[in-house]
This record gives sequence, structure tokens and C-alpha cells, in this order.
Amino acid sequence: MNDPEITLILVKPDAVAEGLTGQVLHRLEKEGLKILNCRMLRLDDALLKKHYAHLAKLSFFPRIVKFMSSGPVIAVALEGSNAIERVRELLGPTDSTKAPKGTIRGDLGKDKRHNVLHASDSPEAAKAELIRFFGNADPSV
Repeated sequence: MNDPEITLILVKPDAVAEGLTGQVLHRLEKEGLKILNCRMLRLDDALLKKHYAHLAKLSFFPRIVKFMSSGPVIAVALEGSNAIERVRELLGPTDSTKAPKGTIRGDLGKDKRHNVLHASDSPEAAKAELIRFFGNADPSV
């Protein structure tokens, strides 16, 4: 078994508003991922600009900021063997309309933006995002 890995997910504002948080977390826990920490917060422009800096020059960036600040999100630190890849497999593709049934996005998402969750896509991104949302790369402390 590989050493445990820690990753971050954000339950997006639409999923929080629709009451999908418990269902999503249950599905992840059922797959052996452990919740180390979680918190509900409202994302402001400064945090969103930092989090989505790689998209800042794209025409749809203002729509992302508007959507992600439209309601609370739930930041969750998850731990498990190969957690980053496993979470992304459980989510399915970013565009929920192309995600297979049985994946979180395929079952619960609506489209490319309303796709239930953000998930870290690499160990480097996970570390930076855990620090951004929990103040520490090890959010269990």
C-alpha cells in the first residue's frame, strides 16, 4: 500500500445549496478516503483570484468568480492511498454532461461549471490548496 496522500476538494456553491454535501462525502468515505478536516466558508475575490490564477486571463474568468462567490463552499481535506487520483476518478470529467453515470459528476452535476466539486489535480496543487484553505499543508494539525 502506498503512503497516504492528502488532497483538497471544494463542494461548490450549487451543490451546497442543493444539499448534496453529505451524499458527496459519504461516497468519498465509502471508497476509503478519510476526512481530516472540513470548513464552510465564503470565497472572496482575493482568494478566488489566487485559487484560479491560471484562468485569470480567460474570458470566462469573471463568470467563475461570480459563481464561486455566489454562496458558501465546503473545503474538505481528504486522506488516503493515492487520494488525488482516486478522487478525480470518482468525480469523473469536469464537464458533467460527459461524465459517466456512477461518477459523482455524472450522477449529480449539471454542466461544466455546475459540476459539484473542485478537486486538486496534482500533489503540488494539493499542497498549495491545503495551505490556501486550511493554513497548513497538513490540515489535521
